[in-house]
Amino acid sequence: MTYAHLTTNELVIIEAYHQEGKKISAIAKSLGRARQTIYNVVAYLEQGYSAYDYYEHYKVNKKRCGRHNTQLSKEETDFIQSHLEKDWSLDVIKGTYPNKVSCSMRTLYRLADRGVFKKENLPWKGKRKQNGKKEMRGKQAFRRDIRERAERYPTFDREFGHFEGDTIVGKDSKSAAITLVERQSKVIIALQTNGRKAQDIEQSLRDWLTKFPKNLFKSMTFDCGKEFSNWKSLSNEYDIDIFFADPGCPGQRGLNEHSNGLLRRHGLPKQTDFNEISQEVLSAIADKRNNIPRKSLNYQTPLQVFLSYFKVSNLI
Repeated sequence: MTYAHLTTNELVIIEAYHQEGKKISAIAKSLGRARQTIYNVVAYLEQGYSAYDYYEHYKVNKKRCGRHNTQLSKEETDFIQSHLEKDWSLDVIKGTYPNKVSCSMRTLYRLADRGVFKKENLPWKGKRKQNGKKEMRGKQAFRRDIRERAERYPTFDREFGHFEGDTIVGKDSKSAAITLVERQSKVIIALQTNGRKAQDIEQSLRDWLTKFPKNLFKSMTFDCGKEFSNWKSLSNEYDIDIFFADPGCPGQRGLNEHSNGLLRRHGLPKQTDFNEISQEVLSAIADKRNNIPRKSLNYQTPLQVFLSYFKVSNLI
């Protein structure tokens, strides 16, 4: 049962009964309170104070009750801030270094709300497109539906080698880069391309796939844009299944969309001219994300998980 503090009315009644000379047991029975509770008030009144004085004293004491705001040491704050500046999230910092952060993950976010940490470029909030927005970009007439993927790979969610892909467009929509994300390891691949046409995308993917043995990767899932219309030749030559999400359904490639957002916020904003960025720079930006631990990977980095599958396959 939760204890209820004495109200101001009860304090006034206790003071009146005490002045009339009533016994503590009688007052306690009349108010339905414990005798010790009444005794504490009466003892205070007998020192020459009033019920009002007792209530003011109570309010001062009550301010000292309850949980106090968490205070981190300067070493902890500096440690957390240094990792935030490397684009680590608060939950990843706590999960990766549980012994170096003394408070809980939820408390870390409360401290961030209080302004203890400095963090800009937070993730998107709200909807990016209005409800009912129609997709006006070109779409392929023939493509392999994403539902075929479930039939072809019953254990799709547990297998290594399935990618989600897309292009991110640069300044004035005149340049682009290809992004791929492997679903199990969440490793991000960023590829340079000479243009946005289908033959440019095909050539870049072809150059990347030739670096790996055939049958290592099983499938790729793209959106249905025309830039991926040369998918058949890639699928046949490299023995990899290529599927396409439904138009206007980015959630069917949610991991890739999320990864594109990470790249946008941490190195490739929308005003980027990809014609002026080399493959080395693209790879460096992707590698930065691939070397940050992720909670969904049990605080391993995507690169660690990706390479672990290569060890299993005896490729490294």
